[in-house]
Amino acid sequence: MNSLVLRSVFAALLLSLLAACATSTSGAVRSGTAKAVTSTTELPAPDTTSESGAYIGVSDYRIGALDLLQISVFQLDDLDREVRVNSSGMISLPLVGAVTAGGKTVPELEQEIAAKLKENYLQNPQVSVFVKEFTSQRVTVEGAVNKPGIFPITGRTSLLQAVALSEGLHPLADPSSVIVFRTIEGQRMAALFDLRAIRAGNAEDPQIYGDDIVVVDQSGGKTALKTITDSLRGIVGFRTF
Repeated sequence: MNSLVLRSVFAALLLSLLAACATSTSGAVRSGTAKAVTSTTELPAPDTTSESGAYIGVSDYRIGALDLLQISVFQLDDLDREVRVNSSGMISLPLVGAVTAGGKTVPELEQEIAAKLKENYLQNPQVSVFVKEFTSQRVTVEGAVNKPGIFPITGRTSLLQAVALSEGLHPLADPSSVIVFRTIEGQRMAALFDLRAIRAGNAEDPQIYGDDIVVVDQSGGKTALKTITDSLRGIVGFRTF
């Protein structure tokens, strides 16, 4: 009887291992057989990021606290400024003074600054506002991590930092199978990264952009092994103390 039970358990283990290999997300990306994405070894910046590095993924974006703004006035370089919106939504500019930027769209802020300059200083000021850092940028981290979710990112963020936002890898994670999904030229792309190689300094820690999706694959072998270990423990009566 015990022999039959053990055979059944080990047969289940074999099937679980085969299923894990067959359904591995990283395996499909690695082999190029994933249907919804195109595999690549390198991921350039996504469609939501301009050549200058600015995030342009959100239309009609309303400026928020801690956003970094680059403000320029045509043919008046002395008035050009790079300012960060404070926690109250305010910025301070020469000649203009304090201006409420929080809650406004870029065109609205441009018009307000231009109006203030026109009151006392310039006839027809042309103001440009460029958002260099968006607090609205988000990265999704899911899979075998301790706290999957959608996290805000500000400034340059690497893959290791993105994983750290999710409180690190789950014990069942496979650090050699981390996939980054990104839309490039209208096509969904995916690349596979090895966190162990990155931590060891043997591979570059890639930059993560707004709207990226990071998926940490789960080790199929560990999952199946845990299942079979729990089953065997129940059969032979062992318990952990």
